[in-house]
This record gives sequence, C-alpha cells and structure tokens, in this order.
Amino acid sequence: MTTLPRATWPAVLPRRRRRAGTPPPGVWAAAAVLALIAVAVVWPDLLATHAPDQGDPVDALAPPSLGHPFGTDQLGRDVYSRVVHGARPSLTIGLGATTIAVLAGSLLGVLAATGGRVLDELIMRVSDVFLAFPGLLLSLLIVAVLGTGTLNATLAIGASLVPGFVRLARGQALVVRNSDYVRTAVTLGRRRTDILGRHVLPNALPPLLVLAMINVGTAVIAGSSLSFLGLGPKPPTPEWGAMLSEGRDFLGTAWSLAVFPGLAVTATVLAVNVVGRWLQRRFEGRLPSVERSGR
Repeated sequence: MTTLPRATWPAVLPRRRRRAGTPPPGVWAAAAVLALIAVAVVWPDLLATHAPDQGDPVDALAPPSLGHPFGTDQLGRDVYSRVVHGARPSLTIGLGATTIAVLAGSLLGVLAATGGRVLDELIMRVSDVFLAFPGLLLSLLIVAVLGTGTLNATLAIGASLVPGFVRLARGQALVVRNSDYVRTAVTLGRRRTDILGRHVLPNALPPLLVLAMINVGTAVIAGSSLSFLGLGPKPPTPEWGAMLSEGRDFLGTAWSLAVFPGLAVTATVLAVNVVGRWLQRRFEGRLPSVERSGR
C-alpha cells in the first residue's frame, strides 16, 4: 500500500471533501444569508427595531446612525425596519411565482411526455411561443391584462417561468418512461395513473426542485422590477422594489433609501443562486440524461 507524500495532502483533502458532498464555505455563507432572510419573512419583529410605517417628520432623510442603522426615508420611517419587513412581500412573490411554475410546468411536461404525439406537439409549441418573449416583458403583458397587485404580479411571473419547467419535466418524464422498471410496470398491467404517481413523478422531481431553487432568485428580481414600476404591492407596504423606486428621487440627499433595499435584493439572489448551483452540481449526474432525451 503506497502512501501519498505529505506535500500532496492539501491538494487531495479538498477533493475528498467534495466527493463526500460537503458544501464549501461559500455555500454555508449563502445558506446563512437565506436563514436570516427566512427569519425576516416569518418573524420580522425579531429583527426590526421600529414599526415599518412609524415615521417622524423631524427625522426625515436622516443618514445612518445608531438609532437608525440604514437611515430614514422622506417620511421619517426607519429604512432598516422597512427592509426587514419588505422581505415577506418580496419573497412571497418570488416563492409564489416559482410554486405556480413548478406545479403547472410539471403537470404540462408530464402530460406532453405521456399523453401522445398530438398533445406533446400542442404543449411544446405553446411553450415555444411563450419562450419567444423575454420573461419580464411577458410578465408586463400579463399584468396589463390582469391588473396590478401582489397576486396578479405573482401569477404573471409564475406564468413567465412555466415554459422552462415544462421542458425539463418533459425531458425527465421521457427518460423515466423509457426505463426498465416503468416498462415492467406497463407489462404487468399497472394503471397509467399509478405509473405516473409512483414512478414518473417521483423520479422527475429532484431536477425540477433544483431548477425551482435557482428560479426563486429570478422571480425575486422580476417581482422587484414590477414593484419598481408600481405594478406590485400597493403603498405603504414595504417591498424592496417599491423602496428602490421611492429612493431614486433622493439619491443626492439620502443615498441609503435606495442602496440598502438594492443590497437586500442582491444578497437574496446571490445566496439563492449559490445554493441552487451547488444543488445542481449534486444532481448533475441526472441532468445530462434530460439533455440527451428526445422524441
């Protein structure tokens, strides 16, 4: 049995840790950020120091200080507390839109893969039409039809994300459908609903969840963009995109109004992407089979 020279240990040990699936420090840091954001969503009063709508005109546009770490806005409201309370509506739009996209996209993708050639052609061609539009533009078109508000913004963003999940779900379902254990179940006379529920959906789900994790960041950005344009939650609800819109008029006198909500959006999206990409690498052994699958 040969022993590795001591000089090679530092190069080998990180590789062994990666093989064991241990997340690198960057992933742990991103997970900590997500945990902090989760606390802000579930229990904002634990982190906030003021009520989000409590203002004092005397302290309007005050710079960051010990009493107001992020300063105050034009109405004297504490920006830090509004950023903390803004996590809930911002993440509600992001998570809600992603949930809609996962459910609708998974259902349509599995139907396309198992429902016959005509249904497959119909679903995939409609998905191609939706994919021809940029996501934010499609969301704007849907909001223009449905109207403004948190629910309509969530539905619009979710609809714009559906085509990506349709393609992935269809590819995974095709791979699972052609596997030996599914063919055996068909030979044994199992009902189609049992095959879909016990074999196709459970095995197609992990890559869809990874894509969902990554798309949460995309949905948060899209939700903040709609709120920035005044198409999201109505004032005085604290929401990161709406706070950015309010702060742009005061950049010269109170830079903190726009900088800190922007940093909150950036930190959330980066943390979601870091954790999502790490999960994607963990499942990359399954994902190439999707890319190779076809009709």
